[in-house]
Amino acid sequence: MDDFVRIVEVGPRDGLQNEAQPVSTADKIELIRQLSLTGLRSIEATSFVSPRWVPQLADAAEVYAGIERRPGIAYPVLVPNEQGYDRARAVGVEEVAVFTAASETFNRTNTNAGIDESLARFAPILARAQADGVKVRGYVSTVLGCPYQGEVAVSEVVRVARALHDMGCYEISLGDTIGVGTPRKARAMLHAVAAEVPMAALAVHFHDTYGQALANIDACLEEGVRVVDSAVSGAGGCPYAKGASGNVASEDVVYLLHGIGMRTGIDLPALATTGRWLAARLGRQTGSKTGKALAAT
Repeated sequence: MDDFVRIVEVGPRDGLQNEAQPVSTADKIELIRQLSLTGLRSIEATSFVSPRWVPQLADAAEVYAGIERRPGIAYPVLVPNEQGYDRARAVGVEEVAVFTAASETFNRTNTNAGIDESLARFAPILARAQADGVKVRGYVSTVLGCPYQGEVAVSEVVRVARALHDMGCYEISLGDTIGVGTPRKARAMLHAVAAEVPMAALAVHFHDTYGQALANIDACLEEGVRVVDSAVSGAGGCPYAKGASGNVASEDVVYLLHGIGMRTGIDLPALATTGRWLAARLGRQTGSKTGKALAAT
């Protein structure tokens, strides 16, 4: 089995979108510049959602136009609809991501649409992206629990993931949005989805609300997944999931992966330095235990 794991760094988008204090456009561009020098191959740059819903990312076009896109690195962005796709393409975006949930209630709260309505919205985006040569990634939220309805049926996770893959998404990220998953549940969910969608087309995205993210990732690695979403310094959270803590820290994920013999191509000290820089800009300590440990040595 391949021992290379691709980290999808979501800090500039998922990590910053819920920050209460404005983060300057210059700092967002600098964050992406620093991340681009660490060996990461995929850095989610921003989101072309309505500024009314996510004011922190109102400068999406300026951020994307201002970054230096380095060879060998993908800089995907999130788009909620065709208007977002238009805005993204206007500044040269070459990879986008669409997002829905496995929970009907969560999806209506998050996007003002049911799951099937969201999937219908994505159809023209996928068609246009195929014609434009643009890659599309799909996100499925609340795969292990919902803040509104509690348990989420694994069958719904499978249905939504399969629908996105069938529509043309090259990769499906399975997200534990509120961080309630445990290793056994995470493994069972991934196994069920992989029966319908190739494991090579799956990624996992864990929040660390109950401190289970690394254990969940390890369980999913044993199941065969080789793509992991994470955010430098453990930044982020979900604006529609009250109490959900940040994403698992990229530094901690890389430390785990290197410790179990997996390859990432990432310079861990450089990544930790970037994480501490971001934390300082946000006025807090880094959310990465690895980052703190490396700073103390």
